[in-house]
Amino acid sequence: MMTAARTADTGLAGPGELDRYTHADAPAGERAAARPWGDPDTELGRVGRRGSASRGRGLHGQLVQQLGQMIVSGDLGADRPLVPEEIGQRFEVSRTVVRESLRVLEAKGLVSARPNVGTRVRPVSDWNLLDPDIIEWRAFGPQRDDQRRELGELRWTIEPLAARLAAGHKRDDLQQRLGDMVEIMGHALGQGDVITCARADAEFHSLLIQAAGNRMLEHLSGIVSAALQVSGGPVTGCDRPNEASLGHHARIVDALASGDAAGAETAMRQLLVVQVERVVPAPREREH
Repeated sequence: MMTAARTADTGLAGPGELDRYTHADAPAGERAAARPWGDPDTELGRVGRRGSASRGRGLHGQLVQQLGQMIVSGDLGADRPLVPEEIGQRFEVSRTVVRESLRVLEAKGLVSARPNVGTRVRPVSDWNLLDPDIIEWRAFGPQRDDQRRELGELRWTIEPLAARLAAGHKRDDLQQRLGDMVEIMGHALGQGDVITCARADAEFHSLLIQAAGNRMLEHLSGIVSAALQVSGGPVTGCDRPNEASLGHHARIVDALASGDAAGAETAMRQLLVVQVERVVPAPREREH
């Protein structure tokens, strides 16, 4: 989920303009204040060297990942100048790769470019916090506790409503697929296959939001998917599946089949107690 790039009416760069406003346009005093990327005594230099050695995501995706993580973690703080030439040298990529990567980061609200100022990191208040990449970067960075708590709270808002709405829409095709996901999860549970169970679980929740018949809710499905991915360990993306969770999934499917809106909502809340407690306690259980 990405926001549209900011346009000239906001004072920020539009498409194709990021590379025009480089650090060279900034006042001399600000240029002198910035510490070099390659300084071995800075975290920027250390992270940069690690990133240049890893090409698993491809040059463009790798650079977006590295710069995004550095911004979200605070290694590149708000208003930090980003110089395309310096980035290219540090990560050993072309200017084209740098330019396209900065455009992606601008679409996420992480950077902006202004005349006579250059390309700079934006404050957290301007970030698209619903972007799945930013959710992931926050969830595995210094803000992990806040991110997982916020995701859990959003799920308590989105998913019970989606379950209630889905019960009012007789979508036999989607209900069949939801039932299929429960069967896959059950089989994976019996085999101890955590990864397959996690994938079926993510598909179940995505289908349920689709079944709600609300296009605005569908746009929020990425939040739920991201929450499921970051709620457990970084390797599997989920905790070990259990019978209680499987039973609640099955009860949701049964409620949808019978058109029981209240039952579907209740079953989803019961499921979230099981799933979300590893992220954030249910609202009624939280200490005040």
